Amino acid sequence: MSTEPGTGRAVEPTSEPITARAARPAPAATAGRDVPPLVTLTVWGVGPAAVAPAMLRMALDHRHLRHVRGLRFAKLLGTGDGRTFTVRDADPLHWALLAVWDDAPAASAFATGPTHRGWGRLARERLHLSLRPLASRGLWSRREPFGNPVPRRVDGPVAALTRARIRAGSTRAFWRAVPPVSQDLHTVPGLRLALGVGEAPLGLQGTFSVWEGTGPLVEFAHRRAAHVDVVRRTALEHWYAEELFARFEVLDAQGTFNGEHPLAPRAAA
Repeated sequence: MSTEPGTGRAVEPTSEPITARAARPAPAATAGRDVPPLVTLTVWGVGPAAVAPAMLRMALDHRHLRHVRGLRFAKLLGTGDGRTFTVRDADPLHWALLAVWDDAPAASAFATGPTHRGWGRLARERLHLSLRPLASRGLWSRREPFGNPVPRRVDGPVAALTRARIRAGSTRAFWRAVPPVSQDLHTVPGLRLALGVGEAPLGLQGTFSVWEGTGPLVEFAHRRAAHVDVVRRTALEHWYAEELFARFEVLDAQGTFNGEHPLAPRAAA
């Protein structure tokens, strides 16, 4: 339990699986506003010889993305294992694109365009996730890319995305706090994929995770001591200049990450 800044009132820790405290929800009058019908996350895996071309591809795609019809919001992302959120975590063999769409036909048309064709020539594997926003709080680059969905629970797999811009004076505290949370995250039953993601090596930090269902996600967010402690410290110490949490229904998953499909059936222990 923490206190609300400036009031002294007790508040419950947020439930989001984030090493950033989620922003307060928007007023009820705006609930359901501007919610996109489709969000996609594509992760391309390349071989060591293709790392330099992949970095060039990231630079070129910034230009292509400015002119894509039906694309509301997009971020090209580097990836890592998210265990410390320092440069040691960086994974130069995996690169990602998060895209928010007006509709499915726009996303389908983009999938045959220069960005996907270019990555297709470089990549040795590809994971493509189709998502629908279930909840979103906070800002990314001063925008609400996923609108303000009315939070709801669904049966089946879900994904969580977190993103924060760390204040310059808070980086050391953040780095020290992350490893226990990351270590604990990877022990939670029901976690199927966890990535660190970011627009820059330092300062702009995020996570993306896929879960078998809402239950394991809630278990990690509400009941795991390491995560709850970081949420408490985030609220008290104001680590972030901007932050966002979003939860999604996983509509479809195609391809592999590190040779594995994240939602493939697992053999019983």
